[in-house]
Amino acid sequence: MQQDTGRNRIETSECEPLFPRMTVGVMGSAGGVMAPEVRALVRRLGQEIASRGYVLVTGACPGLPQDAVIGAKENCGVVVGVSPALNIEEHVRKYRSPTRGYDAIIYTGSGLMGREIENIRSCDVVIFAGGRSGTLGEFAIAYDEGKIIGVLSGSGGITEHLQTIVGMVNKDTSAVLRHDSDPARLLDKLEEVYGQRILPANTRLLASHNPDGEPEK
Repeated sequence: MQQDTGRNRIETSECEPLFPRMTVGVMGSAGGVMAPEVRALVRRLGQEIASRGYVLVTGACPGLPQDAVIGAKENCGVVVGVSPALNIEEHVRKYRSPTRGYDAIIYTGSGLMGREIENIRSCDVVIFAGGRSGTLGEFAIAYDEGKIIGVLSGSGGITEHLQTIVGMVNKDTSAVLRHDSDPARLLDKLEEVYGQRILPANTRLLASHNPDGEPEK
């Protein structure tokens, strides 16, 4: 078993990962005013996530998360969407959500607010860009559950106020926040925390684990 510290993966071979790839969530504005330069920045973020071999997770919504999806697919990345819908018909008709670029869409049937928990818990690290009330709800979940959180500085919306919000909450949840305006540097910072905090524990856990699971008795 080899540990690839450069990309934080444990593998038995190039085509058979023993441990899942790091999942990077991108949460942000699904509507409202989104400046072209911010959309381009989030697209670069998606490209960078894919170039490092990570899996991009979004709420399968339009706007900035979809810009990240577009960027990831430009580098042949793997993308998973966590939809509020019960099925693809509801996803398309009721929520008018995107389908382009997703390798898989998970249909939670939980609605816009309900699916946020599944969305955040599916991610090893979560990056926030722009954002309005829905993004603030996702941040609250990520912070309360002690996630590794990245903030794409300069992307506007609620991200400009998250540090103030954390100070107002005044609650130690073990969440770690890293800020940067450059997608590559931000991912470097998040990789460092992941490598120090999550990867060693997961490595120890898998040392005595049957990778094919145990049959039910």
